[in-house]
Amino acid sequence: MFKNHPKGLLAASLANMGERFGFYTMMAILSLFLMSKFGLDKTNSGVIYSVFYFSIYILALVGGIIADRTKNFKGTIITGTVLMAAGYLIIAIPSPTPVANLPLFLTITCVGLFVIAFGNGLFKGNLQALVGQMYDNEKYGKMRDSGFSLFYMFINIGAIFAPMLAIFVRNWWLERNGFSYNSDLSALCHQHLSGTLTPEAAARYQELVAQVSHGEPVNDLTAFANTYLNIFNTGFHYAFGIAILALLISLIIFIVNKKQFPEPTVKTAEEASKATKMDVKEVKQRLYALFAVFFVVIFFWFSFHQNGLTLTFFANDYTLLKIGPWNITTELFQSFNPFFVVFLTPIVLAFFGWLRSKDKEPSAPRKIAIGMGIAATAYIVMTLGSLGLPSSEEVKAMGGLPDAQRVTPYLLIVTYLILTVAELFISPLGISFVSKVAPPQYQGIMQGCWLGATALGNQLLVFGAIFYENIPIWMTWMVFVIACLISMLSMLFMLKWLERITK
Repeated sequence: MFKNHPKGLLAASLANMGERFGFYTMMAILSLFLMSKFGLDKTNSGVIYSVFYFSIYILALVGGIIADRTKNFKGTIITGTVLMAAGYLIIAIPSPTPVANLPLFLTITCVGLFVIAFGNGLFKGNLQALVGQMYDNEKYGKMRDSGFSLFYMFINIGAIFAPMLAIFVRNWWLERNGFSYNSDLSALCHQHLSGTLTPEAAARYQELVAQVSHGEPVNDLTAFANTYLNIFNTGFHYAFGIAILALLISLIIFIVNKKQFPEPTVKTAEEASKATKMDVKEVKQRLYALFAVFFVVIFFWFSFHQNGLTLTFFANDYTLLKIGPWNITTELFQSFNPFFVVFLTPIVLAFFGWLRSKDKEPSAPRKIAIGMGIAATAYIVMTLGSLGLPSSEEVKAMGGLPDAQRVTPYLLIVTYLILTVAELFISPLGISFVSKVAPPQYQGIMQGCWLGATALGNQLLVFGAIFYENIPIWMTWMVFVIACLISMLSMLFMLKWLERITK
């Protein structure tokens, strides 16, 4: 599989798995943790979630600048890994729930998130830049797109297991303390403590208390709420701690294989010649093309990264948590995306290889445009599957939907499948596009700008949470359909220009 690719590609992929593990742990449980730990509503949870993911990507621009200025890509990557582990440690240390001092403990959590984001900023773009530099050698240049696809596939292997391990740890802690999992119960506990339960929700609360207590009598519902929330969220704290181990493994892999990676401080004669021959006009044209693409992908990432926010809310509120005879949890849906990445990447690579053999392979800009159209299809599926569902406010007043009124889990699974195909057309190829088009002296910064555009899309995620709570569910998904179509049409409008620049 790695034949005809640079020797360091596999090592770089394995070194990135820890970051992906932490990323998907956060995507699976962060918004749910914020609501369960601090009693936040979906909109306020969405604000913190979107700022966190904005910070992860915008700080990659800072990381790119630091690495470009110091020419110490490898040292910057190592520092970023250590900082990410420190940030997860801050969040992994358990604190009592319900929270006695909300501003203090929410601030501590946000500090931990910022440390993770800053470490990620030092790590993410710079490792991608190192991979891109491997393909600057003419020997490997034709394999750049497939190389980034392989890189993307392998780094997602760690992401498959992240939600599963988070679920295992949280549910193990619940069961050890005599309780079982229920997706609605944490919210009902907070509503009981705040005195905001409707009569219908209060009846459901009592029903679920008896259910998760395995028939043990519960006489004090307030004491139960305090105990259950504390145990439930302690399990979440421990789940964050698993990411620390994954990052330490990645750090060891990177250090052991450090010599296999290119050294940006030493330019080859070919690279020096390329930098010299590229005149100011060509540099400007390349930068114009890059920033045009950066602007367009903002709308795509605004839609795609809803998987950790509104799609997670939908899994929790509207989806039957049962596949065949097996009970599942809300967080498990986040394993489907990386699983599909790993499963589909060889198929997509083979398809593009077949087209390449017939000299019909689409250009990277055309692939990105196609991917945006595929993403729109995913949200059309969600729109059709959500018609007739009650609003989020109605579900809250009911204390959660009974199983008979929930939608099949296959709706989300199919949606994640389609979104993953779109992702394979956009994310690895976008990184490849940037590494190919960016002038040599701006490689790190341009990779940071690609991630900065992703950051702006992530900052818009909060609007998804606002729509989710205030308009019909099917209309929420239509917003993302429109955003993806805007992205696709914009790319198609610029296609000839972009293809000319990339030649």
